[in-house]
Order: sequence, then C-alpha cells, then structure tokens
Amino acid sequence: MKTRLNEKNQENLEDKTLNIITERVDDIPLLIGMMIKMGLPEILDKTLPSHWKQRSLSWGWTITIWLSYILSTGDHRKVSMETYVCEMKNTLTRLTGQEVEPLDFSDDRLSHVLTHLSKPKYWDKIETEVNTRSIEVYELPQETVRCDATTVSGYHTVTDTGVMQFGHSKDDPGRPQLKLMTGALDPMGMPLATDTVSGEQADDGLYIPIIERIIASLNKPGLLFVGDCKMSALAIRSYIAGHHHFYLSPLALVGNTASFMSKWIDDGVEKDKQGELEQVFRTNDRGDTVLAAQGYEFERELLDENLDAYKERVLVIHSPNHAQQQARGLEQRLENAQQKIEALTPARGRGKRQITEEEKLAAAIDKILKSHRVADVLEIDYEKQVEQKTKYVGKGRGSKNRKRQTVEKVRYQIIRVRRCEDKIAEQKQRFGWKAFATNVSGERLPLKDAVLSYRNEYRVERIFNRLKSRLNIAPMFVRLDDQIEGMTYLLMLGVRVLTLTEFVIRRSLQADETGLPDLHLENKKKKQKKPTAERILSAFLGITLTVIQDRNTGKQMKHISPLSAVQCEILQRLGLNINIYQLLEN
Repeated sequence: MKTRLNEKNQENLEDKTLNIITERVDDIPLLIGMMIKMGLPEILDKTLPSHWKQRSLSWGWTITIWLSYILSTGDHRKVSMETYVCEMKNTLTRLTGQEVEPLDFSDDRLSHVLTHLSKPKYWDKIETEVNTRSIEVYELPQETVRCDATTVSGYHTVTDTGVMQFGHSKDDPGRPQLKLMTGALDPMGMPLATDTVSGEQADDGLYIPIIERIIASLNKPGLLFVGDCKMSALAIRSYIAGHHHFYLSPLALVGNTASFMSKWIDDGVEKDKQGELEQVFRTNDRGDTVLAAQGYEFERELLDENLDAYKERVLVIHSPNHAQQQARGLEQRLENAQQKIEALTPARGRGKRQITEEEKLAAAIDKILKSHRVADVLEIDYEKQVEQKTKYVGKGRGSKNRKRQTVEKVRYQIIRVRRCEDKIAEQKQRFGWKAFATNVSGERLPLKDAVLSYRNEYRVERIFNRLKSRLNIAPMFVRLDDQIEGMTYLLMLGVRVLTLTEFVIRRSLQADETGLPDLHLENKKKKQKKPTAERILSAFLGITLTVIQDRNTGKQMKHISPLSAVQCEILQRLGLNINIYQLLEN
C-alpha cells in the first residue's frame, strides 16, 4: 500500500521535494522465503516453458509472487495483481532480486500461467520435484499417505465435456462442481499429488491413478495408504498389495462384507462379555486417559485373478463414542416417528381430516416406520371407530311420518404406539461396530496403532478446509476448464507452503518442549505449543516499509518496522534469515 503526504503536510517539509511511500509488508517476506527454501521458483522455471519474447520476470517468480499475495490476503482474483504489485514494487523487487513491474501480472500473463499448470505433463513433474525437494530439505517422514476426495462448487455453465458438472455434493448439490482427489503425506498433511476431474465422477475410480502417481513420485517401498471406505474396493486393495505397499481402510457394508458383518458383531459382543476384546486408550484434550475403542482381529486369505493369494487382517472395532452417537440418533428417530404416527389420526374437529380406510392408515404407518428405520422396534395398535347417526330421508324439515335412515361414519384411531424395549436394547448393543482391512503385519501395525492411525484421517481433511477457507477456492473467478484446473493446482501449491510452515514450527517447538507466546490477543502470556499456520502468519500483521525519496536526486531512505521477539523466533525456527525484513532497508 502506498501512502503519500497530503498537500498540507507536503508544504510543511522544508525543501518540498520529498516523496513518502508506505508499503504493507506483513508476512510477504516470510512466505517468499519459505517458497525459495522449498525451491519453488527454481522448479517452476525449470519445468514450465517460456517464449523467447516473454517478459524478463520468469514464470517461477511470477507464480511465487502471486502465491504470496494469495496466501496473505486469501484473494486469488487475477484482476487484483497489477494494483498490488504497483503498491508493493519496492518490497517485491528487493525480496526477489528481480525487476518487478505491474505488467508482469497482467490478466493475459496470469492466464498463461494457469494454462501451463493445467497440463499434466508439467503439473506431474512439478509435484514430483517439489516432493523430492521438500522431503530432502525438511527431512520429512515417508511412511503413511492419506487419500481422500472433495468437491468444489461454482457458478459455472455446464457443458458436455466440461470439468464443471452436476454430481453428489455435501456443499451445494444445486450448483455444478469439480472433484478434487489428493494424497497427503502424514503426519503433516502435505499434499503429494492432486488430480482434478469432472464433478459427476465417483470417488472409487480416482484412487488407483493418484496412488500410482504417489508411488512413482516417492519411489519408496512399503508405503501405508490410509483412506475411507471407498478405498476398500477389492481392486484398489489388490493394486496396492500387488505393488508391495500396504493399505488400511474401513470395509464398506456392501457385497460379502454386509453379510459377514452380522456374525462379526455377534462374535464381538460375545468377546466383550468374556472380557476378551483388546482395549485402545488415548489421552484427550484435558489430559485424561479415556477408552477410544476396543476390538479383535482375525486373518483371512484373499484371492485375486491377477495376484497370488495374500493374507489380510480384518480388525473388528467397537467405538463407544460412535455407539453413543448412533443410540442418540435412534432415540431421535423413535421420537420423530412416534409423533408423526400419532398425528395421522387427530381428534374430530373442523379441518381435521380423518382416515376412513384401513389400507390407507396401514400404508401411512409403514411409510413412516421405513423412512425413520424403526419398523422393528415400534408396534402400533389402532382400532376402527363407527359412529351411527339417524337422519330424515330427503330434504326439508322432519315430521312424525317421514322416513328415517341410520348413517354410519367410520374412522380409524391409533390408540397406542409401543416401544419394543428389548429389541431397542439389542440394537444399541450392536451399535458402534466397524470392520477395517489391512495387509500390514501385526508387528508393524498393531490393532491399537491401526485404530489411532485411522482416526488421524482429519489431517487430509485440513487440506480441503484450507482450500475453502484460507484460500477461498469457491467461488472460483475463472471460467475456462484449463483456467479452473490451473487455479486449483496453484492453490494446492499454496496449501503446501502453509502445511510446511505449520509442521516445521510445531516440530521445532516439540523438540524444545516449549510454545510460542504473544499469539493470542486475549492472553499475551499464553504459549501456543501447536500454532496453526494461519496464526503464525497473523503474528506479522502491521509490519510496514517506509520509503522517503528525493524527487530531484532520486535518493531514497528506507525504514522497516522493527520485529518483535516472537517474530524473530518464528523466522529462526523456520530456518529463514532473521534479517530478511531488515534487508528491505538496503
């Protein structure tokens, strides 16, 4: 941001030849420093093609500067960049060592960047190079990979071959969407590979392509792939096992698993009564040790026409919290069903429609029971009520000799809705059970570690959360398919920067058994042991660069806001030059 003195203040200067500019630096040096350490400008320059008439600022530095703006402001619109660069020219030129001009970030030039990123031949190579560099520089563990998919909705026009299509969505089914599939390195949740496909596709067919790319990128045997029940398809499990890697996922309740699950639960209930279930404990946020799960396991042999038979462990796990949640859901469904059933036969009165046919009442009750899934645990009693009324035949006033007739009015009344408490108790006893499949040996991944490992699946979900909150991927301010895909990949690079920043800080704090102070406005003395990347960046808000320039000679004086102790500590723990901000004064 540039700030110039107004006319009155300018007149107060003795020589009236000074021009004062203020630029909001904030977290830009930190972000650019992280991307330089990740080797992002170098990798992008080496991978993306350049034209011989291209402007002097390379694609690598163009993307690096654009990403720093997006990560700092959450605004990915191309139209904002020229104004931003114009107001930050001194800072960006000094940080990058490049001559940065607003024309380097014109709409056309940024569109070319997104087009290049959208092409698999460039994007796949960029991901592989960034993975290799990040793992080497930050000594990241390479044992567990988590895979998952999400959807991104937008206000786009749907075409037959377009990436934006209508499909199943938890966000907004009424808008077209694209589907994003990613694999993330555990425990930091850093994206390793990302694919964008049209929004109508199912998740099942996206796992093998992303797993294949991750295997090729890491080039390391014995990886453990963790995913949800959609990854448990036999073809996916066989593919992972056939390439000498491992998997862990809950089994979907379809096919043979659906028929086997009842017996597995029966065995689990019996083992629970005998005290034979292995218990899994964990420490909650309050520091208390609580029972997280309990279960048992058995081994079976799997046959695949493309593979030799191999052993698979089935872990049958009971979660107390999940069982309680299901029990609450059952109680709520019972209550709602009872209210709706009783409302079928209201008392006689004006506007109260009565059911006069038994078939209609039975059909209505059956529909409610099935929709609330309580047909086996509710019993309904109803009766036929007949009201007889004598009236004169024909019109007019009655008389002694007029004929009379008896009219019957029939209605059905529900008199009792009974809960089958024995059946309800039996159902609740079978709540909370889930079966997992893995081909990892019990020595490497015991039952306890398998349960706790799967429960860290939220780490890959944080990628999607950052895309939709911090980076505001939706709505997406581009329309063409190549621009949509390129923008998605660009923002995924941004997620990598945030993830690595957070992981490196947390690992450093854990090693020193300490925390960062001064990150909470409401409590300056509180030390944060696991600060998020967002909170770390917010610690740098308010840092400004002031440039005083002599209009006649062109000489400049620069001043940067002094860094606080916590800001210096953050830079040091990230392995960045502590003087990265002071260098802006030179």
